Amino acid sequence: MTTVPLTLDYRVESFPLASPFRISGHVFTEAPVIVVTLSDGTWSGRGEAAGVYYLGDDIAAMTAAVDAVRSDIEAGVTSAALQQRLPAGGARNAIDCALWELEARRSGTPVHELAGLPEPRPLRTTFTLGADDPDAMAAGARRYEQARALKLKLTGDLDLDIARVDAVRAARPECWIGVDANQGFAIGELDRLIAALVAADVKLLEQPLARGREADLDGYRSPIPIAADESVLTLADIEGLAGRFDVVNIKLDKCGGLTEGLAMARRARDLGLGVMVGNMVSSSLAMAPAFVVGQLCDIVDLDGPIFLAADRTPSIEYRDGDAWCGEAIWGRG
Repeated sequence: MTTVPLTLDYRVESFPLASPFRISGHVFTEAPVIVVTLSDGTWSGRGEAAGVYYLGDDIAAMTAAVDAVRSDIEAGVTSAALQQRLPAGGARNAIDCALWELEARRSGTPVHELAGLPEPRPLRTTFTLGADDPDAMAAGARRYEQARALKLKLTGDLDLDIARVDAVRAARPECWIGVDANQGFAIGELDRLIAALVAADVKLLEQPLARGREADLDGYRSPIPIAADESVLTLADIEGLAGRFDVVNIKLDKCGGLTEGLAMARRARDLGLGVMVGNMVSSSLAMAPAFVVGQLCDIVDLDGPIFLAADRTPSIEYRDGDAWCGEAIWGRG
């Protein structure tokens, strides 16, 4: 990417959720995001970020970070140089994705080609069920008629979580199911939890332990893959995952953009780890760059817009359990 003077603008938006969304320790009712636009006077590019709630990376932190580097960015910056100007997080994600779209439009080259990837394909995505009463989660699973893969949010209440899993499995016996524990368990609870998950034919356990307790998994052997989410933020974290986790969950808000997300996916592959792409609850503008990373992934969780009362137009398409992001949403256009 070439360096030219730029104009940087941003705006803050908030997307109400269609209904409250519950995970371990949090209930969400809206999705506030920052949208950065970079212009060279002829072409412009956009990036959306929701930040990382459990790191304090909220709207105030993101806007302050963008303001702090505005003059540097407007003087001209490449995606590679941006990695040194800003730490990982939502602000860098929004600026980095804006740079990718700007380059795609300026060069007339699709983002996937700029990233060295083949023509994109639709991706089988999970559809997420927030933690709720088991019967309510089973009803939600049935409402996701087109879903071929489901992800269940757990809360760390072991008996209730097992009941949730069993209820959803009974409702959708044909679906791939993974669960996201959102740091809700201790190492001593895993044997019982995993035995129940195996009995229910669950295929993935995401982030069972708190961030910072990764060493508790040393020597632990699970019959189903364990994915790192909160335990892996950036490329620098990946080296320490082998032997503890089986899968890396990459989120652009965590790692700071498409540039680092692609590097993470490729390094995880080199280390023999499975690769997953996830999302914070946000609009289709944030899903589109993650869709590019998803082309390198084994597991895809790009259902954020389904929780919004209203998404952007144009928007991500969900068909027969698959997700598709066309260039009209973000990219060459």
